[in-house]
Amino acid sequence: MLQKTRGIALSYIRYRETSIISRVYTEEFGLQSYIVNGVRSAKSKNNRIALFQPLTLLDMVVYYKNDRDLHRLSEVKTSYPFQSLPFEVTKSTIALFVTEMLNKVLKEEAGSPVLFKFLIDSVLFLEQAQTNYENFHLAFLLKLSFYLGFGPESAREFENQLREHSVAFLPDDAMEKALNILLRMPIGTPIDLSRAARNELLDALVAYYHVHIDSLGEVKSLPVLREVLG
Repeated sequence: MLQKTRGIALSYIRYRETSIISRVYTEEFGLQSYIVNGVRSAKSKNNRIALFQPLTLLDMVVYYKNDRDLHRLSEVKTSYPFQSLPFEVTKSTIALFVTEMLNKVLKEEAGSPVLFKFLIDSVLFLEQAQTNYENFHLAFLLKLSFYLGFGPESAREFENQLREHSVAFLPDDAMEKALNILLRMPIGTPIDLSRAARNELLDALVAYYHVHIDSLGEVKSLPVLREVLG
């Protein structure tokens, strides 16, 4: 049955000689995998494989059957062509990290319009922002944790949960204040964090996700993010 849905591209793998299997988080159906034929062929028109780069926002018409693991696309186009996110080193590095985390934590289940809206709004902020996006990844992970069911109510609760699992995290007053701002204020709220403090908080956040998601595993993009953003 043909269905319309919006989606956010997360990743893809090569499939056979000219095709890919793309993972897309959709508004209607949650996490889905789609076979996309011919996009790696020299004859492929309009560089269609670019549609499946990390965090690309999509409008799709799909063949959907709820008893299948792999689905097919009838139509696909981007709903918002990016002008900065794939081309600016800082933004593209953040996108790589965010996409890896989403691939690890989003599950194949029914769509969640509320979560989808948060993801869309967050991606659009990162694409459009000209300043105050250096802490985007920190605010994003904190706010995402609420949609996943384990968001902390305060910096103190965050610290206590890590301590209960033998994770050393002892923020000073400035970092605790920054953490509360990240928790309670919109993404993009200016926060004064040193490079060292940003790295420490990033490591604590990844540890926090490890505490709550046993299958998280190694976050391969983390060293690059530390180096670029810090």
